[in-house]
Amino acid sequence: MSRIGKKPVAIPGGVTANIADGVLTVKGPKGTLTLTLRDEISYIVDGDTILVKPANDTKSARAFWGMQRTLVDNLVTGVTQGYTKVLEITGVGYRANSQGKNLKLQLGYSHDVDFSIPEGIEIKTPDNTTVEISGIDKQKVGQVAAEIRRWRKPEPYKGKGIKYRGEFIFRKEGKKK
Repeated sequence: MSRIGKKPVAIPGGVTANIADGVLTVKGPKGTLTLTLRDEISYIVDGDTILVKPANDTKSARAFWGMQRTLVDNLVTGVTQGYTKVLEITGVGYRANSQGKNLKLQLGYSHDVDFSIPEGIEIKTPDNTTVEISGIDKQKVGQVAAEIRRWRKPEPYKGKGIKYRGEFIFRKEGKKK
């Protein structure tokens, strides 16, 4: 039995959820998100909750049960609060600047890195070493953060690079003489 799957997903005020043609649509104050439903799982919109249960007693239905409940919860959270990831840039001369639909990164290469911001994602740079990525789709926010981080991953000797806020970088000792 899935402990996560057993819990119903609460629908707060101002949010509506509909199931039509195998697609769950959740509308809220920040926007609309959809999820393609799996056949092994049954979804029931009951007033102010969404119940997720396995449709049959197969191994695959039990395997997908908790994950599908979490995906439904991510939809509801996304349209009400949204998601944010914060990246911190460490290094001499490393900086970021958002300009319209582009993010300009200076990461020690011979050229500037221009990252085009995808639809549904908002990027702010409160200062030149902090990048705030926000949006309503959790997967998309995480993917954009990972793509930006990939340009210069933090290295273990000096800690230079792009890291998530709160991420611990294991530091190594340098060469001994």
